[in-house]
Amino acid sequence: ETQQQARRLRRAGVEVRGQVELDEALGVAAELEPRGRLVRAALELARRSPARDSAPSKGEVLGAAQGIPTKYLESILSELRRGGLVASRRGSDGGYWLARPAEEISVADIIRAVEGPLADVRGEAPEDLSYEGVAEPLELVWLATRASLRRVLETATLASILSGELGPAISDLLEDPDAASRR
Repeated sequence: ETQQQARRLRRAGVEVRGQVELDEALGVAAELEPRGRLVRAALELARRSPARDSAPSKGEVLGAAQGIPTKYLESILSELRRGGLVASRRGSDGGYWLARPAEEISVADIIRAVEGPLADVRGEAPEDLSYEGVAEPLELVWLATRASLRRVLETATLASILSGELGPAISDLLEDPDAASRR
């Protein structure tokens, strides 16, 4: 079914490369959930196979542990491998492991490896946008949004999430009573 959906999109002129782009093109997931899957996959790998000298983890095992379909997970792991965050070995004793220590891999690194820049506006960097008239200061809003995302996502590492010690950049934001409010 996924392949049929991808073919239909391509015939309609939408270029789709990989499961993540397919999900986005179909509008399957909310804004944060695809990113959540990326991070959940990396966290599971960090827990099971934190380094080359540990036993590699099979994609099926990682996927089952996090409720992520194997094909989708393998697509994520492939992107993370190209980004230098994950290493792999083929064969019956093969699998995946972290290519760098969990302390050195941030959520921002994971998102960038798979999706590219953290905060683009319709595919453009905020500093490349220009608005006129009353909308001119809007560029500053987009720049501040990106800075805020970076402050959180660059400080949250796989190790800090696994330990539950998220640091002041995150804990300070969570002190706001509205942090858990959906609006």
